[in-house]
Amino acid sequence: MRRWLRVAASLASLGLAAWLVVALVPAVGGVAWTAVGEQLRRVGPGTVLWLTTLWLAGLWAYTYVLTGSLPGLRHTQAFSLNAAGSAISNVLPFGGAAGVAVTAVMASSWGHSARAITTSAIVSGLWNALSRAALPVLALAVQGAVVLGNGVLAAAIGAAAGLVLAVVVLLSLRWLGRMLGGGRTTRFLLRLRREAGQVIRDGWRQMTLGMLTYLLLQGLLLWWCLAAAGVHLGLGPTVAAFAVSRLLTLAVITPGGVGLTENGTIALLVSLGTPAAPAVAGVLLFAFFTYLAEIPLGGVAWLSWSARRARSG
Repeated sequence: MRRWLRVAASLASLGLAAWLVVALVPAVGGVAWTAVGEQLRRVGPGTVLWLTTLWLAGLWAYTYVLTGSLPGLRHTQAFSLNAAGSAISNVLPFGGAAGVAVTAVMASSWGHSARAITTSAIVSGLWNALSRAALPVLALAVQGAVVLGNGVLAAAIGAAAGLVLAVVVLLSLRWLGRMLGGGRTTRFLLRLRREAGQVIRDGWRQMTLGMLTYLLLQGLLLWWCLAAAGVHLGLGPTVAAFAVSRLLTLAVITPGGVGLTENGTIALLVSLGTPAAPAVAGVLLFAFFTYLAEIPLGGVAWLSWSARRARSG
């Protein structure tokens, strides 16, 4: 029964995502699909190659976050971990846990302990929460009052609250262990807190630089996707749109937040006065790289790891 419920939930989530894109995107943008297609047809192969380069460069920059949180992990391995985990997260609703499980299996095959993998997941997750909290605050600082009525302020407050909660949990693992019964659980949580603190002390510079570079390249990717579709935004609107886009990926009711992310970003751009058809085309082009393209890339990474593991076995 549980298996059928999970299948039904997955199908319902995928159906919702399809409806949000196919039916709601043109309604939110106030534009027909034919106009959006006309904008996308103007994107040449040279532009697609440049966008692909930016996308892959961003994924490589993120490997510095993973190698900083999991000592001994190589950058090529981190690239595979990120690709495979993202692919699972983008296919399944609430797929983050399944993505973590996939990366744990891969990392353990390279000799990393369960505690080190768990610590890495906590620390890298904290760094992602920090970045998501900083983006809307940055949008408010750059764009100011223009975005206050467009959800960026609420997003900033929500992200900051989530970040505070994550930090409180990390710092209160001793109390949590006592609440769960003490003994072995307490020792495990204390050891986890100690190891997470050591990883942060040793790798915070590398992880921060990697995260900042990753976000910068993804922000540039969004700007170039919009520019390729005919939208040329200034710094403030670009930061605001990117902040909303990345925060809405947390809406895991659909795989990877797809549909919700695009509609929210389109609504913000249109409210800022961006022409509708180019805005929709640019946002969908960005979604192609940050959502759709990650699925086959992750599949290739998983199959490559599986083949190497089979040969070594």
